Amino acid sequence: MRISARAEYAVRAAVFLARAPGRLSSPRIAADEDIPAKFLEGILTSLVRAGIVASRRGANGGYELDRPAGAVTVADVIRAVDGPLVFVRDQRPSDMAEEGALLQLWVALRANVRSVLEGTTLADLAAERLPPDVAALTSDPVAWENP
Repeated sequence: MRISARAEYAVRAAVFLARAPGRLSSPRIAADEDIPAKFLEGILTSLVRAGIVASRRGANGGYELDRPAGAVTVADVIRAVDGPLVFVRDQRPSDMAEEGALLQLWVALRANVRSVLEGTTLADLAAERLPPDVAALTSDPVAWENP
């Protein structure tokens, strides 16, 4: 599985907003998170459309989360900018014509990705903590190896 730059930037921007005490301008988010400004504008537009971020124009304008950080999962953010979490040859595993163990493998992969990304909220990341079941996955030294 590959996480796109767009998805990674979107999560970073959303976590930055989760930590913010109020509205922030896109130039501030871009500068503090080292995200290309034009790229960030597209990301923020997608997050606004998805109801994750709210925007306000004007002198006191900017961006802020539209829901509590604990109610927004990492999966919500990634889906807002990239669509479904797991695709196999441009199809959702459940929509594939395949049968048997290979299809079950793709569905199991999707279930595990969902478990991690839907089980982790922006509030978790803003607080620099992971849910216990997600954190447990990182305690295995093999998880850190590059095969």
